[in-house]
Amino acid sequence: MALRFHKMHGLGNDFVVIDAREAAVALDAGRVRALADRRIGVGCDQLILIGPGRDTDVTMRIWNADGSEVSACGNATRCVPVLLGRDCTIETAAGILTATLAGDGATVDMGVPRFDWDAIPLAYAVDTMRLPTGWGPLDGPAAVNVGNPHLVFFTEDAYAIDLAAIGPEIETDPLFPERINVNVATIVARDHVTMRTWERGAGLTRACGTGACATFAAGRRLGRLDPAVRLDLPGGTLSLAEGAGGRLLMSGPATHVFTGETGL
Repeated sequence: MALRFHKMHGLGNDFVVIDAREAAVALDAGRVRALADRRIGVGCDQLILIGPGRDTDVTMRIWNADGSEVSACGNATRCVPVLLGRDCTIETAAGILTATLAGDGATVDMGVPRFDWDAIPLAYAVDTMRLPTGWGPLDGPAAVNVGNPHLVFFTEDAYAIDLAAIGPEIETDPLFPERINVNVATIVARDHVTMRTWERGAGLTRACGTGACATFAAGRRLGRLDPAVRLDLPGGTLSLAEGAGGRLLMSGPATHVFTGETGL
């Protein structure tokens, strides 16, 4: 039986979105890898499964292109209200998120960032605002969990770092028992940041919503960023703001590209 899907993206971070609210869809790591393959499948950074809600409008599960399941994806979360055509609440493994249609995309309340070493998680206790370790030209990162675990390196030029070469080494370092997402960011001004991300299980992506939230959260905690910033990624721009109680509010576009069917 053909599987119906939607191809969507947030700033070039692209998704195969399956709407399983009316009929369950069986997925495992192998099927996810096949669908995500850009040569013999549909192709995507992440696969998103939308299901019927219990105490929320919908549920959302997220798999990386390598078949690993993760708890959060900021860009994909913005795609959900665009697909549904209305504001919604979304149950994820990282908690309940609220997404509101705005402009050509949505604003999402991504919750409160966590900075405790065991919430990242790290292999041992350490100051998460400046880890006493480094890899090549990168050292002293901040670590934060925003539904997914992230490292943030503030550098003079985020585009001067060979992230494709160093990203896999950092992602799989034993310090990170669940692997880690790697962000390199440059603070242009207190309200303006540029950033690139190596995503665990997906590699270099044109945008990472949780990475943007992590970078903003780390910059705020370090006292280097204002309560609202523009964050530029290779795929475009997100707006980040600090809400009540330190909650992270992320706004940006989300695009429905096409609907299709596959026999995979």
